[in-house]
Amino acid sequence: MTASGRPPNRLLQMLGAADFDLMRPHLVAIELVRETVLGETGAALRYVQFPHDGAVSITVSLSEGQMIEVAMLGRDGLIGGGAALADGIAASDAVVLFPGAASALEVPAFRAIAAASAPFRSLMIRHEQALFAHAQQSLVCNTLHPVEARLARWLLRARDLSDSDILPLTQEALAQMMGVRRNAISLVAHTLQLAGIIRYSRGQIEITDLRALEATSCSCYAAVKAHHARLLG
Repeated sequence: MTASGRPPNRLLQMLGAADFDLMRPHLVAIELVRETVLGETGAALRYVQFPHDGAVSITVSLSEGQMIEVAMLGRDGLIGGGAALADGIAASDAVVLFPGAASALEVPAFRAIAAASAPFRSLMIRHEQALFAHAQQSLVCNTLHPVEARLARWLLRARDLSDSDILPLTQEALAQMMGVRRNAISLVAHTLQLAGIIRYSRGQIEITDLRALEATSCSCYAAVKAHHARLLG
């Protein structure tokens, strides 16, 4: 809990006192275990989750058996909110990327609070707009930008959520999230390491020059942050 007595999720922190009091009795603390599936495409959701820390990857599977990440969420977001307010069926997969903790809320309680509170509905809608903008920007980035810039953008977002320069990531996992071949990640990571921007070993990437990594990233990183700031303050 933070000094406010609320879990350290930004959306929960932004709620008015009356709305949080509606939610408080229904919140359940859960652990986010790495590689746990929180939502699966086409499956009914039982809970929505408000992460306190860690990171959750929102991915879309392709017919060829591949998958690609469209957004990464953490303490600044909510998992499953849009689907819960619609038909309760997940439109994408949500998988824990970095371990942490979260507050979970059953879908019926989430819907009841949304029905009772216009400010709560407004906040949830703004979050879904920010998530949609994130997904759109990811699509543009994956289509137009080179792997080096995309990797830099991805690492910056991961760092923002983890509050650490050391990220527990394999090159295989990165390649899968970014929808590219592993050798492409290996080549780019090697180049960034030679430039002193990152240091990597098996299962771990360390950011050693943040400013240079920001300069390497495409404009999509700043664009997503700007969308988020505009919609969620």
